[in-house]
Amino acid sequence: MTRIPPGTRKALLTAHLVTSLGWLGIDLVLLTLGVAVLRGADPTVVYPVTALLGTALFAPLSVIVWLVGVVSALLTPWGLLRHRWVLVKLLITTVMVVLVLALLTPNLRAAGELGAALPARDRADLVIAPAVSTTLMVVATVLSTYKPWGRLRRAVPVATRRRPAVAGRRSA
Repeated sequence: MTRIPPGTRKALLTAHLVTSLGWLGIDLVLLTLGVAVLRGADPTVVYPVTALLGTALFAPLSVIVWLVGVVSALLTPWGLLRHRWVLVKLLITTVMVVLVLALLTPNLRAAGELGAALPARDRADLVIAPAVSTTLMVVATVLSTYKPWGRLRRAVPVATRRRPAVAGRRSA
C-alpha cells in the first residue's frame, strides 16, 4: 500500500464523489427525459437532447468515475482487492461503464437520429437503462457507506509462515 498525504486522499475522495454524483445526476436526467417521452413529450425534441447528454457527458463521465475510483482504491488503505465491498463496487461500476459505452450510448445516438420513428420497445429501454443504473449507483453508495462483509482472505507471505516444528528442535 502506498501512503499518500491526507490532502491528496481528500482530493481523490472529492473527485470520486463529484464525478459519481455527476453520473447519478445525468442518470436521473436521462430517466426523466425517457419518462417524458413515454408520457407524451415530443421525441424529436427530447431524443436529440438525450443523445447529446449521453455522448458528451455520460459516456466520458462514466469512464472518469471508474478511473478515479480505481486510483482512489489503489492509493488509499481500502485497496482494490482488500475488501469485498470495494471489489463489488468495482464490478458494479465496470459492468455499468461497459454497458454505457457498448449499449446505452449507441442507443441514445440512434434515438437522437430517429426521433419519433424510434420503436416503442427502444423507447422503454431508454427508461429502463437509467433506472437500473440509478439503482446500481444507490447500491454502490450504500456499500461505500456501510462497508459490509469485511476483508478478502489474504495469502500469508512465505517469509511469515510458521514452519512446522522438527522433532528434537525447538520452534523459534
